[in-house]
Amino acid sequence: MKLSPLNKKFGIRGKLEIISEHGGLPVAVINNEFAQTLVSIYGAHVLSFQPKNFSEVLWTSSKSMFEEGIPIRGGIPVCFPWFGPHSSDPEKPQHGFARLQMWKITGTSSLPGGETQICLNLQQNPESQKLWPFSFLAEMIITAGTSLNVAFKCTNTGGEKFSCSDALHSYFTVSDIANIRIKGLKGTSYYNGIAASATSKQNDEYLNIEKEENRRYVDTTAECIIEDSGLSRKIRVAKTGSRVTVVWNPGAENSKKITDMPDDGYKSMVCVEAVNAYDDIVTIQPKESHTLTTSIEVETL
Repeated sequence: MKLSPLNKKFGIRGKLEIISEHGGLPVAVINNEFAQTLVSIYGAHVLSFQPKNFSEVLWTSSKSMFEEGIPIRGGIPVCFPWFGPHSSDPEKPQHGFARLQMWKITGTSSLPGGETQICLNLQQNPESQKLWPFSFLAEMIITAGTSLNVAFKCTNTGGEKFSCSDALHSYFTVSDIANIRIKGLKGTSYYNGIAASATSKQNDEYLNIEKEENRRYVDTTAECIIEDSGLSRKIRVAKTGSRVTVVWNPGAENSKKITDMPDDGYKSMVCVEAVNAYDDIVTIQPKESHTLTTSIEVETL
C-alpha cells in the first residue's frame, strides 16, 4: 500500500498521518490536543489510545505478529460476521474475517470540538464470499478526543436478509489484575464460558479478576467501569447497539498457551467487550443497517 497518495488525500497536517508500522502494515497516527491514537488499516483495528495526562488505555500484546492473514492480539479487534468459533465449521477463522482483511480509508476530518475522525470500510470480496455468501458494507468510524468512540456499522447491500454476530473486542491495560475491580454488572445473568448452557447471576457490586474469567453477560446495556487502584484511574466503557457484554481474562495457565501473548500477559490486561451474540444476534434486512458502538473515557480515581 503506497502511503504518499493516502497522506495526500487523507492526511491532516499536525493531526493525522499514515505511516508504515509494525512489520509494514499501514497505521494512521492521530495526534491532537486530547490524545494520541493509532489505527491499523489492516482490520480497521484500534491499537492504542493515550489521552493527555494518562498512560496507555488499550493493551496490545508485545508478541502480536502484525502480518496479513494473522489477527492482531489486543487493542480493539472487530469481530464479524461471527463472534468466537464459527457455529458449524471450526475450520473457519475465529471471530470472523473482518479483522483479517485490509480495509479502505474513506474519509478523515477534524471535528469542531477538536476531535479527529477516521472512517474505513470493507465490502464483500472473493475471500469473504468463500466464508460468508452475503453482500454487505461494513464501516468503522473512529473518533479520538477526550474519549475514544468506535462505531461499527453493517449495511445489508444484497437482496436477502442475513443474520450475524459481531463485537468490539476491547482489551484494556491495567496495572495488575490484583488492583482492579469492574462495576456495572450487578444483578446481571451471565454464561460462564463458551460451553456454558445455563446462566448464573452476579450478586456482587464489583467483579474482581482472581482467576481465568470468560463471562458472557446477557440482556445488559449498562456502562462498565474498570477501577484501577494501581494506576489511580477508572476507565468508563459504554456501548450502544448491544445487549451482551463479555468480560475476559485468560488467567495464568491459558496465557502460557496463547502463542501471541506473553506468559504473564494476563496480569496487565482485561477485556470488556460490546457484543451481539446469543439471543442478541442481529438480523439485517436488505438495505437496512445495524450499528454497534463503544465509548471509552478515562478519569482519575
